[in-house]
Amino acid sequence: MSTATLTETLVTSKPPRAARMPGQKPFAPLRVAAFVVLLLLAIGWLLPFLWAVATAFKTETDAASGDPSWIGASGPTTEAFAAILSQGNVYTWAFNSLWTSVAVTLITLAISALAAYALSRMDFTGRRWLFAVIIASIVVPPQVLIIPLFYEMLAFNLIDTYWGLILPQVVAPAMVFILKRFFDAIPIELEDAARVDGAGRLRIFWSIVLPLSRPILASVAIFVFIGAWNNFLWPFLVINDTTLMTLPVGLQTVISAYGVQYAQVMAQAVLAALPLIIVFIVFQKQIVKGVATSGFGGQ
Repeated sequence: MSTATLTETLVTSKPPRAARMPGQKPFAPLRVAAFVVLLLLAIGWLLPFLWAVATAFKTETDAASGDPSWIGASGPTTEAFAAILSQGNVYTWAFNSLWTSVAVTLITLAISALAAYALSRMDFTGRRWLFAVIIASIVVPPQVLIIPLFYEMLAFNLIDTYWGLILPQVVAPAMVFILKRFFDAIPIELEDAARVDGAGRLRIFWSIVLPLSRPILASVAIFVFIGAWNNFLWPFLVINDTTLMTLPVGLQTVISAYGVQYAQVMAQAVLAALPLIIVFIVFQKQIVKGVATSGFGGQ
């Protein structure tokens, strides 16, 4: 082959395609479209929260004005946060929320894990009916049980007490269902081997099942903690003593006393949500892993 022919062949030939890495997915327009849609939905969800944060850093005059500005004419200020934090009971309310949320989380975990393990591994009379009742109770709105629970707490003289605030929140049928689904997926051979070595039912549950269930237990704990922290209706009904109020209820009474002040309302929302944001940032891996293994991810 002559030099001219070889040069012409090299110029006109197409370069080889880049080799695809193992496991690399080909370009798909549908994936790009789905990503764009999810990005727009995420932005639409974040905008109200960002607007609440921006309003919390405005003066009351700028917050009440009709000017749709992110900063406000007077510039950023922390007056709303200072007004909220200047209330003497705010730190007591925060401690009450933390204490009750932790207590509700621990008791709910203990009750739900034991009930789920019994439904998953033990065969007893009425097991299927009991599990059906638990599933059916998931669809019952919590507001339907408010009046019976209130009269029950009143009969036991638990109004204006921590236990009256905690006990009605520890029953979580949805968490029992999630944990049972996870326990069902644990190989029974592990328990059989431990039983051959002489381990009892509680020892197997404590030493084998619970260590294998750390992801789902962490996920359930975070969900229960968030629900207990955000709970407003029940603490509002059962607690009248200002020293026992939780943070959402206590801050609401402060705002009601001084009328609607939009900057302080948004500052209250930011302060109440801040601990939950921190919890999610710290434990987001456990949340994602727990949801993926709980049975709702197509398992």
